[in-house]
Amino acid sequence: MTQDPTRKQRSEGIPLGRIGGVPVTLAWSWFVIAAVIVFLFGPRVAGAVSGLGTAAAYGVALGYALLLLFSVLVHELAHALTAKAWNWPTPRIVLTLWGGHTQFGDVRATPGKSLVVALAGPAANFLLAVAGLGLLVFLEPGTVSWLLADIFVWANFLVAIFNVLPGLPLDGGRIVETIVWKATGSQDRGTLAAGWAGRIIAAALAAAIIVPPFLQGRTPDFGLLLITAVVSGFLWMGAGASISNARMRMRLPSVSAAALMEPAAQVPAAATVSYVRQAAEAAGPGTAIILTAPTGQPEAVVDAGALFAVPEHLSGQTPASAVARALAPGAYVPDAASGQELIAYLSKLEGSEYAVINREGTVVGLLRQDTVVAAITGRTPNRRA
Repeated sequence: MTQDPTRKQRSEGIPLGRIGGVPVTLAWSWFVIAAVIVFLFGPRVAGAVSGLGTAAAYGVALGYALLLLFSVLVHELAHALTAKAWNWPTPRIVLTLWGGHTQFGDVRATPGKSLVVALAGPAANFLLAVAGLGLLVFLEPGTVSWLLADIFVWANFLVAIFNVLPGLPLDGGRIVETIVWKATGSQDRGTLAAGWAGRIIAAALAAAIIVPPFLQGRTPDFGLLLITAVVSGFLWMGAGASISNARMRMRLPSVSAAALMEPAAQVPAAATVSYVRQAAEAAGPGTAIILTAPTGQPEAVVDAGALFAVPEHLSGQTPASAVARALAPGAYVPDAASGQELIAYLSKLEGSEYAVINREGTVVGLLRQDTVVAAITGRTPNRRA
């Protein structure tokens, strides 16, 4: 059943409409970081602006959270609009707990275009920071407007500089990816290298904040420690996801229906259990038996346990369909399908088992979904008994 994309978008957050033709969603998780910003910066605002009440101070802190949201939105729009200039499909922008991300459809990228799209975001933040500096000249120091403008400038400079650090999932990770991509001709090897660079950055950031205070006999600031843990954890998980995705894509070329299938023989669906037993013995151990319609289309897979559980005196009159599990309609793939083509085939099919057919339309194998997943992820298939 097809899921309504609008309903899915609303379940993930609040739709904010379209900007430049790109749908924008504010994820529910963003409210968590907004609450943290208000909690941490409210007291500091009260101390920085004299005569400001507690409620007003927390209101200013909320204003900072909204300015940061605006900065992230501009950052992601820069990615999206640059990508659209090359006609890359851009389904939507999601503003999340971690800042935001821009989703892209299936694209044929080049190292240069990928790098330009990635660095468009930090460049937009640099421009916002420069604009904020220009505004500060006209504001009186110590006022609420000056404080917000000052925070806006620093936030955009920090976001820009942080994002150009050379490691995924940061935008600067595309620098490492591009260099390795150019050198090896493989984008996936570039992504793998950039992912490991991202993990190094995550570990270095945590060490830079935590280690020096302990060496000096001091206790790290709790607020700074909390932010560091969140940011480093985000970087580590994002880098790990990039590494996993690159490894999966690198395995794809070796994934094929012919290599992953179990051998199988076809038997007419109208056959009896007795006939199927004879066919199974003739085919040999480890060979699956697939029942086919008169048209030759695969319909069901015989369950070996159920097949031999039927009493001998009933096997000649028990239909084979009684000891078989049905395949989903159209659940068969060509034995020549491999790589992305095979994944595309399977993504359109229901069920978890698929008959494999040769050019003549004859069943030659049985392919299981968990076997394909294991081949792509490098994990052992999780088989039910």
